[in-house]
Amino acid sequence: MAAKRGGARRRQHVNVRAMLRVLTLSTLYPDRTRPGFGGFVERQTRALAALPGVEVRVVAPFALPPTRWARRHPAYRALAELPEREMWNGLEVHRPRFATLPMIGGRINPWSLARSVAPLLDSIRATFPFDVIDAEFFYPDGPAAVRLGARLGVPVSIKARGSDIHLWGAKPACRAKIVAAGRAADGMLAVSAALRDDMIALGLPGERIRVHHTGVDASAFHPRDRAAAKAALGVTGPLVASAGNLIALKGHALLVDAMRELPGATLLIAGRGPEREALAARIAGAGLDDRVRLLGALPHDELPGLFAAADVMAAPSASEGLANVWVEAIACGTPIVITDVGGAREVVDRPAAGRLVDRTPAAIAEGIRAVLADPRPQAEVAEAAARFSWERNSAALYAHLAGLVEKHR
Repeated sequence: MAAKRGGARRRQHVNVRAMLRVLTLSTLYPDRTRPGFGGFVERQTRALAALPGVEVRVVAPFALPPTRWARRHPAYRALAELPEREMWNGLEVHRPRFATLPMIGGRINPWSLARSVAPLLDSIRATFPFDVIDAEFFYPDGPAAVRLGARLGVPVSIKARGSDIHLWGAKPACRAKIVAAGRAADGMLAVSAALRDDMIALGLPGERIRVHHTGVDASAFHPRDRAAAKAALGVTGPLVASAGNLIALKGHALLVDAMRELPGATLLIAGRGPEREALAARIAGAGLDDRVRLLGALPHDELPGLFAAADVMAAPSASEGLANVWVEAIACGTPIVITDVGGAREVVDRPAAGRLVDRTPAAIAEGIRAVLADPRPQAEVAEAAARFSWERNSAALYAHLAGLVEKHR
């Protein structure tokens, strides 16, 4: 009997140790004002939370100017009205504010974020003794997470996604904070092997960086009847789709210019951002109003229909880690035409997946023409995305975080 009781105690101990409580910290997370903002972070977090023995709380800080007057500006008014705590798609999400200064806030944001979030983490930890802080964007989240982890005595993981390294890492004051945080973190993740190489070149310790590819929901992103999908969008003939924030980095202006060389083809661009008015003027100036449309920001559940309808998905970005839209389009059976940036070669690893092109209108147009001239079966294209799944993604994330916790103990 004593032996049985001892065995029960050992099994109970194993179960307790197997439980993983994760505090996900991310300035990149959807809210009611920006439903698609950081949607890939949300999907990854939900997949992790769905695993047996895992509990997750989300802290999604956002920046606001320090004065009430500045917060009345349209860019901040809706954010200022967000609830500080809510259930969002089945997860408890806290939305603390931290003060920022327009134009120069980048330098102080990690300090401001940590200072504002510290009392909240103390409160959460009283009822949810999390084992690890999982920072899902490197800057400003990473330096803040390291400061908070040291304060609370818990290990910290930081994930790099692309612009957090390429954009902020190019600014000397921010780069120093990124490198210091990476060297102090217990572990790091990169969305592609190419981004891992960039992190090492920046001065981060490669032995602590693990490549963690994104996932794709195959129940939503899969091949469909292309003719029917086009008809639903009111399109006939060759269709090119693109999706992403309307910022210069994404290269939508180059894509619009490329359409001059693709008579008969239609371009649909999903996204919102500061470049919208300039793009609309560019489209009108080129006389392309009848063939190029700006769709605005689409809910994520409408992207599968757009991608499945397209003959090509084009994204001539100047910088990326490994874009989710690349994988989602391929999973729909739609080849992609993208620039050779970040993890592009890890996705376009076979002819059926698409083409890598130079970042010029002529090269983009030529890449699209090449794909249109050599259509592959949708199932063959979709096979190129089979290795990207949220199941694989969440299993790898669990192993990474659990390993950091075990090592810390």
